[in-house]
Amino acid sequence: MNEDTLNRIASALERLAPAALSEPDLDAANAFVWHSSPEQLMPVVDVSRVSLDLLVGVDRARDTLLANTTQFGDGLPANNALLWGARGMGKSSLVKAVHAAVGGSLKLVEIQREDLASVSTLLAILRQSEHRFLLFCDDLSFDGDDAAYKSLKAVLDGGVEGRPDNVLFYATSNRRHLMPRDMIENEKSTAINPSEAVEEKVSLSDRFGLWLGFHPCDQDQYLKMIRGYCDSYGVSIDDSDLRAQAIEWQATRGARSGRVAWQFFVDLAGRKKIKL
Repeated sequence: MNEDTLNRIASALERLAPAALSEPDLDAANAFVWHSSPEQLMPVVDVSRVSLDLLVGVDRARDTLLANTTQFGDGLPANNALLWGARGMGKSSLVKAVHAAVGGSLKLVEIQREDLASVSTLLAILRQSEHRFLLFCDDLSFDGDDAAYKSLKAVLDGGVEGRPDNVLFYATSNRRHLMPRDMIENEKSTAINPSEAVEEKVSLSDRFGLWLGFHPCDQDQYLKMIRGYCDSYGVSIDDSDLRAQAIEWQATRGARSGRVAWQFFVDLAGRKKIKL
């Protein structure tokens, strides 16, 4: 085989090989999103979040998560955290608000549940950095024969190498055990060894050192959330009008939560010609 043929084969193989992962500029922003195809960290210059003091009705979770994150930001031991519970009660908002409150060199890296299979590559990149990172997965849950939970163990346990000392993992979920209760019961009833059938998946949630529960808000908290938004953004409305309009809005949605409170406020600000 002549030299020209060998050169063509080598060129063809280089084209087929995946491009080398470029070195990310981790000083480009304080927040990033991890993409698995292609594998890269994309900087987020303007993070969508609210101020920590605007999160109402989650005082215990706020104080606990803030203390844990501050410890981590200071280079001290801290726990991975699972924020679980009612929809729209500020789980992901709290993570982003706490990150902003701690500040410093702490970086926020969001990873989608669908990209967990590539998390080992991400951890290898973050391990080499002098920064500290909050790895954040929103709306985490597993169904059926979903094997993505095995990839998550690399974050929580770290395998042979161990989780990097500069990485902490926060996740939000509507499910306390990250899988539906009916699935847990089904596996218990159909397996030869019920406890072993469920143990592997359910034990994943046990690997989070902090479990922070979020529960539906009452009407007073709902109204307090909206009043806080009004005061913060300079939207003028008296208490009686706010109460009447907010309760009517809640009735049309058939629900009461932090998300519903914010949606009402957005509508109110629009009607008042106030830009957010």
